[in-house]
Amino acid sequence: MLRVRSANSLLILASALVFFFVQASRPEAVIATFALWPFGTHAVPELGGTVGFAPWQLVTYAFLHGNPLHLFLNLFALWMFGRECEQVLGTARYLQLYFAAVLTAALTQLVVVSASGEPSPTVGASGGVFGVLLTFAWLYPRRRIVLLFPPVPMPAWAFVTLYGVVELWLGVSGTAAGIAHFAHLGGMLGAWIVLVRWRQGRISGDPGS
Repeated sequence: MLRVRSANSLLILASALVFFFVQASRPEAVIATFALWPFGTHAVPELGGTVGFAPWQLVTYAFLHGNPLHLFLNLFALWMFGRECEQVLGTARYLQLYFAAVLTAALTQLVVVSASGEPSPTVGASGGVFGVLLTFAWLYPRRRIVLLFPPVPMPAWAFVTLYGVVELWLGVSGTAAGIAHFAHLGGMLGAWIVLVRWRQGRISGDPGS
């Protein structure tokens, strides 16, 4: 019998299972219903009619992925950085932080996409993953991280800061179209808000904050 030992492992398993389920069923119908769509109703003939925003999409989009590489990169990052974050924060707080990042990433993307007027869907756990990355740097600012391209070691705080600056530049400049750069930044923002709130509660002596 399969035993899942942590919430982080459960998130990874759930995302993988959803991906294979979608591929084995009707991907167009799943995307039309559970991907994150801009506000309003939009005609998308290739998906069989009209699509639009629904409240559940603020969460469900994070369990959908466009292709195997997209899935692998997100789940690998969760496996690399999420484990230690959950060990320090505990399961309940880790899940609170992760889904706060997912939610703020979705809201940020809704603002950006709705302003652009393009009825394109957003899928992927990247918002939550970027929230976890920021959390890792918050907890272990001097931990060395080695980039893949190029293989340059740097402290976690510098890695996350550089990543955030690059995402902002790519989003503003429109480079690497098709990637939700502002959603990534929104995920970081959500995690930062939660972490600051927890720290303020600890300073004030209220452990329940």
